[in-house]
Amino acid sequence: MAEVTRPGGSRFPKPDITGAVLAGGRGSRMGGVDKGLQPLNLEPLALHALRALKPQCGAMLISANRSLEIYAQLGMPFQAKVIVDAFPDFPGPLAGISAALRAAQTEFVLFVPCDAPFVDPHLAERLFDGLSAGHADIATAAVVNAAGERHVHPVFALLRTSLADDLDTFIRAGERKVRAWYARHKAVEVTFANERAFYNVNDLQQLADLERN
Repeated sequence: MAEVTRPGGSRFPKPDITGAVLAGGRGSRMGGVDKGLQPLNLEPLALHALRALKPQCGAMLISANRSLEIYAQLGMPFQAKVIVDAFPDFPGPLAGISAALRAAQTEFVLFVPCDAPFVDPHLAERLFDGLSAGHADIATAAVVNAAGERHVHPVFALLRTSLADDLDTFIRAGERKVRAWYARHKAVEVTFANERAFYNVNDLQQLADLERN
């Protein structure tokens, strides 16, 4: 495994992690628009996610099912390849995860949704450390808010590409729930303090509110 040395001498396999932005959904809560292409501060939401992931990963992917030429142009500065679902009819984020696990040529894939403009700059390192310490196949992010409530963010995740076959079997069986599939494997949750880093834009009103603030 290719590795880089971090301050203090610990190892982190940045070249062996592919970053994947999940932009293949229907955008139902945004009226069917392509969510990743909606502008925030004059730039598409997906571009914010790509920019945050690039320094953390050795390769880049964009999972999309429409606007493919636009996403290809968007990903060009990041050498991000656009991939599409192998399963028809927008079966949800698991289909995008499957496509990325298949396309990646690295041992790990780091996933973020396209509507998350404030991705933590240490997401890959923290999730990798949690996955390694737990001898796990999947590491997901969780946040404890000011009220002490814990929220898991399942599509902010680091996964081993060796899970691809099992995931495809799960989807072909008609299953769609991300957490239900994670439960089939050794998964760990890594707690982050920065709640804003996992903010995702669900509708156009939230996007407008971000523009004003």
